[in-house]
Amino acid sequence: MKLSSVVFLGGWAFALASFFVPQPGAQSGVDRSAAIRASVSGATARNIILFIGDGMGDSEITLARYYARGAAGRLAMDTLPFTGSYTTWSVDEQTPTLPVYVPDSAATGTAWATGVKTSNGRISTTPSTDRDLKTILEHARELGFRTGDVSTAELTDATPAVLAAHVSSRACHGPQDMATCASDRRSAGGAGSIAEQLIAHDVDVLLGGGAARFDQTTDAGPTVTALAAQRGYRVLRSRQELAASSGPGKLLGLFAAGNMSTELTGDRAVPYPSNSAAPQSCRAQARGADEPTLAEMTATALRVLGQPGGDGPGFFLQVEGAHIDKQDHQADPCGQIGDTVGFDRAVQLGLDFAASHPDTLVIVTADHGHTSQIVASPTATDHPPGAISSLRTADGATITVSYATNLPGRMQDHTGTQVRVAATGPQAANVLGLSDQTELFRLLLNAMGGARPNAAGSAAP
Repeated sequence: MKLSSVVFLGGWAFALASFFVPQPGAQSGVDRSAAIRASVSGATARNIILFIGDGMGDSEITLARYYARGAAGRLAMDTLPFTGSYTTWSVDEQTPTLPVYVPDSAATGTAWATGVKTSNGRISTTPSTDRDLKTILEHARELGFRTGDVSTAELTDATPAVLAAHVSSRACHGPQDMATCASDRRSAGGAGSIAEQLIAHDVDVLLGGGAARFDQTTDAGPTVTALAAQRGYRVLRSRQELAASSGPGKLLGLFAAGNMSTELTGDRAVPYPSNSAAPQSCRAQARGADEPTLAEMTATALRVLGQPGGDGPGFFLQVEGAHIDKQDHQADPCGQIGDTVGFDRAVQLGLDFAASHPDTLVIVTADHGHTSQIVASPTATDHPPGAISSLRTADGATITVSYATNLPGRMQDHTGTQVRVAATGPQAANVLGLSDQTELFRLLLNAMGGARPNAAGSAAP
């Protein structure tokens, strides 16, 4: 039986809280039996919030927790009652029976969005045969759920794209970026670029960066932004417009030409002994007054999608913290930490919503692992070979992080490790143990009330 709910979301108090206020943990000695019993449920969920920390492996979570909260602190994502792990491999483009152990965000996103493995670079299409795979957002819309897609990256980046686009290459952001997937152009009979497809899917709330992609002209002449307005989207360009948005209607928020700003800034990691200065403390990033935070975008998405709508389905919302990955690539610990904690602030908003709407399933996970590792303080005779940075934590102690999946000065690489998946709410217990991220698709589908999933390697039903 679905639970009914009356939805209200207040202001942005949590979104505007300081990064460094100590948080109470889900701490030993606290009886959590009631919360756990409530989440051991096979009931369907009225609302589903999927939080994706891009590149947020256990090391990235631990680094952010220690830096911002201290060794004994806890993040909001640490308080979910059920935690498991899932594997993240992709497959070879020409021989899909062969695993590729280090995936990219396009393949991993396709895995949870469709339940099917694909090759690196593909957006919700099959390897080699290039057939479209039906996504969890497409299922959600058919089942009557309102839908939302929020990211600190360009909205056409891989993780937000996998929900509502089908292209052979993640590089096909806008109608002028189609060189690597010419057959997907609308003038060639395809569905168009990622930006065009996001709009064509009528996703109720789209918030993030990537304005330059949507402002490109289409093959037919108008810009994607103009097409969005024709389809009934209210186009938002600033934090102030976001704060003022309310009531029904579709939202397209484009708050940066490309990716949105990071939360914190500081010195990048460098090889020993160049990093021998005193441990650094991260600084707040200078950002435009018009650019909202991830938590502010999440608050708006919850407010708009959570409008009372009778006893039927509620909403499916995906929220991505993108710069965890992007700054990990750059060996930038402050940028990475800041966005992990900023992402966690959005998670707290989701948990607050679920606390007053117990028919809400909240899942917090990552798409793949990344390079940063917490290591011992380097010395002349004992230090990692890669780029290193030392930081002063909330405890007043020193923590050292190493980046060594590529040569110093080069973009660091993903890793093939399994990653955390945590949940609370209806069917949350299904994340326990070790699974594969394709099983997240089936968990989401079951929580929605079910529809026929994609068969492995097949086109959409």
